[in-house]
Amino acid sequence: MIRGIIMDQISLVIILLAALAIPLIMARFKLTLLPTAVVEIIVGVVLGPSLLNVIHSNDTLSMLKDVGVIVLLFLSGLEIDFSLFSRKRNDLTPLEQKQSANAPKYSPVILAFLSYGSIVVMSAVLAFLLKFTGMFSDIWLAMILFMTISLGIVIAALKEKELLSKPFGQTILLISALGEVVPMIGLTFYASAYSPTAKSLWLLLLILLAAGLLVVRFKSFFKFFDRINKSTTQLDVRLSFFVIVLLVTIAESVGAEGILGAFLAGIVIKLLEPHEETKVRLDSIGYGFFIPIFFIMSGVGLNLRTLLADPKTLILIPVFLIAYLVAKAAIWPILRLRFTNGNAFAGTAMSTTTLTVVLAILQVAEHLHRITAQQSGAFLLAAILTCIIGPITFNRLYRAEAADSKPLNVHFIGTNLLTVPVAQQLTKHGYDIHMYTDQERNYRAFNSEIDVHLLENLVPDDLVNADVFDTDIVVLGQSNSKENYRLAKSAKQYGVPRVIARFEDPNILDERKDTLIKMGVEVYSTPDVQISMLRSLIETPSTLELLTSTEAGVYEVQLRNHKYVDIQIRNLPFIDDITIAQIYREKRFVRPSGDTPLKLNDRILFTSSKQQSAQIRRELGKLN
Repeated sequence: MIRGIIMDQISLVIILLAALAIPLIMARFKLTLLPTAVVEIIVGVVLGPSLLNVIHSNDTLSMLKDVGVIVLLFLSGLEIDFSLFSRKRNDLTPLEQKQSANAPKYSPVILAFLSYGSIVVMSAVLAFLLKFTGMFSDIWLAMILFMTISLGIVIAALKEKELLSKPFGQTILLISALGEVVPMIGLTFYASAYSPTAKSLWLLLLILLAAGLLVVRFKSFFKFFDRINKSTTQLDVRLSFFVIVLLVTIAESVGAEGILGAFLAGIVIKLLEPHEETKVRLDSIGYGFFIPIFFIMSGVGLNLRTLLADPKTLILIPVFLIAYLVAKAAIWPILRLRFTNGNAFAGTAMSTTTLTVVLAILQVAEHLHRITAQQSGAFLLAAILTCIIGPITFNRLYRAEAADSKPLNVHFIGTNLLTVPVAQQLTKHGYDIHMYTDQERNYRAFNSEIDVHLLENLVPDDLVNADVFDTDIVVLGQSNSKENYRLAKSAKQYGVPRVIARFEDPNILDERKDTLIKMGVEVYSTPDVQISMLRSLIETPSTLELLTSTEAGVYEVQLRNHKYVDIQIRNLPFIDDITIAQIYREKRFVRPSGDTPLKLNDRILFTSSKQQSAQIRRELGKLN
């Protein structure tokens, strides 16, 4: 008895040691071609009965494996971006209407639904072919398996290529989201139909009802959480595990599978709009402990000696692999409707990647005794191969679309000694700059130094007709505060994303500050800048030298590059070249340390050499 307990503990220690060593070894030898989950399964195969036989399944490991799949499905639900499914707004601004009229015919949403529709059709055809040939008789299970896509692996690949906000990335992301949601729905009905403990399908509505009530009940939770949060309470994590256990319990009580409840729990927490810190903590718990155990134990349970000794299994592995790939093949001509031939093929290859949901489906099918160990092993080995073929093909074939490499467009209204030097510096740093003035004297003075357009007047309607407001940023740099207010209001009504306006008259600024803030206009004034500079000189004597030095300067950038989200400051690849002084996050300043993780839309104030600052700002501010 005692010896058995010790052996169980040794197996758990070996698994945890492997889970620790795998990412370290992958980082050390730069093994980026394979997803970590695939490597963990392979290590499980090596440590299990297939080769070394040093890990043996036991009650403790089986329990941790079951918890691991629940946490994995919870985090999968948490990854789904529901804004991708939202309908287009009807109240588009004139600029948005103009852009939509010039937009490509096929949006990411249309392409994604057409693509996933083709996957469903192809999966059904392949499932019938397998039954017709006698290779696999369960049509519904085969369909569900072939329709799956690993959202987590796809997100990681798109994030690495900085594509999450690009039309191509959004299309593949939405296809992958459907590749998790639809199979999970299908699995729910499948399990309810074939489970010996299944109850009426109407009882499944209880899970959805409970999920809806949880969303309504805790909708304002995170606002209250901000006021009472303490590191010792971790209320957001406690809420998450309460929701998981509650929905898993309800799911199993009505005869459904617990993983459906876990998946819905992830969706519930996502709809509650948690802070990024909450997701980071949940990821830490899941991917730091439970999920590696699940993947490694999945490999341990994959006895290759038994599987490969069966001639039928040797035939099933390539057959299932081909089926996984062919099920996604019809995506290619659909993606070609908007994207280049090579990128369409790359997106198709990435969509063939499937593993996480397949593991969950196979576990359910084994519990229901709807699949043999040999068939399950063949499905799993084929899925592992898709995780090798898909990412490698994607990384080799994808090339940036021409529409994604446009520089940021900035239009200056007001050409004078304050705005021209700024425009000249931005031009050197890759911005597309245009300046406008109705003063012929200023036009003659500065036209030889930068691109200046002479306008008859600055009437808003005429500016719209001249496409002056068709830009990413409008800078109103005239000295006339009333004129700047009028144009700022018109620009925001037209739909310009960012409007920066100069206000030298403090009375006008005080009167209309609330209106400007409500419109989203960013304001500045020369006196305020001078006062701030003088105060900085008194408090920090090196400020002026820092700002005017040809070697260094102070810069600000808004983090929009998903590649660096949740990365600790000390792990930034260019951290040796910059010093981060402050981070402005969610309307408050954060004093940074090496352990501070960066968050999307952080405004980062840093010092760096002028040569390197442009590249760093471009990298961090890249919308992807």
